[in-house]
Amino acid sequence: MVDEADRAGLDVLLGEIARTVSRISSLVSQGALGGRDARQKPLDVAAHDMFAAMCEQSALVAAFASARMEAATAADGTQGAYLVAFEPLDGAAHAGLNVTAGTIFSVLRQHDHQPAGDAAFLRTGRDQVAAGYAIYGPSTMLVLTVGSGAHGFTLDRETGTFILTHPSIRLPGKATGFSINSANERLWEPPVLRFVRECRAGSTGERQQDFSTRWMGSTVADVHRLMMLGGVYLQPRERRQPARPGRLRMLHEANPLALLVEQAGGIASTGRARLLELEPQTVHERVPVILGSTCEVERLERYHREYESGADAPFISPLFNERSLFRPEARA
Repeated sequence: MVDEADRAGLDVLLGEIARTVSRISSLVSQGALGGRDARQKPLDVAAHDMFAAMCEQSALVAAFASARMEAATAADGTQGAYLVAFEPLDGAAHAGLNVTAGTIFSVLRQHDHQPAGDAAFLRTGRDQVAAGYAIYGPSTMLVLTVGSGAHGFTLDRETGTFILTHPSIRLPGKATGFSINSANERLWEPPVLRFVRECRAGSTGERQQDFSTRWMGSTVADVHRLMMLGGVYLQPRERRQPARPGRLRMLHEANPLALLVEQAGGIASTGRARLLELEPQTVHERVPVILGSTCEVERLERYHREYESGADAPFISPLFNERSLFRPEARA
């Protein structure tokens, strides 16, 4: 995705990001010992300030866009070669409960002579030259790609350096688990209901296979589990807010995670289209997200096509009401 002439600068920028991740890791690991109270910054604000300061001070960054800011901001290095979009602390709401949190980032090349504002970021996920996430758990890992596979690095806390521990991560082709927030089941579209109910039926159902289900409530934690063990992760379109078709921000979350999953041999989709093909209209545009092992995401895409073509429409009987894979309230 980058030629050799650009690689040195990108390596330096990724090194700056890694050092910032190490600082955020130290902040998160302090927990209540950090002496934080109502007069001090919340964790997500402190993490944002650390990442934003790195971007502002880097000679390589022309502009940055944070999930915590309304608009993109030009950096001091306005002649920099790169744009950085980031979610500084995904799962911040749970960090005080000692639940896993993470940071997500995306790197784009700055086009020559283009103003370093919102418009500079409005490009497809294919344009990313690097993407990654950090996960702050019992150990801190940095999983990233520069377009030649997805690789995991673990932080050595004694030296403050990241060591390659998971080279060339690959998602298993066959999935045995899925992650979705079941509390929102009443809001799912029929194709997603169909998929989840088949998985829940296990070996006695149509799939003739048992599936496990996990939902951690932190996007980074759920996607990291996917990257390590395979499966499928869903933040699907919901019928509650038609004007906001998804929960994850395309630029700060969906695109970098999609690139990582594809580089690990999986598929990243909305159910109707490849995520990395989408053209964002605003820096905070949200999209439905389905990430995971090839066989399961392809099945979900097929279910969406069948739903939209009417191939899976329910059979309605005047004597026995209706026979369907879906409950009446689930139909759009």
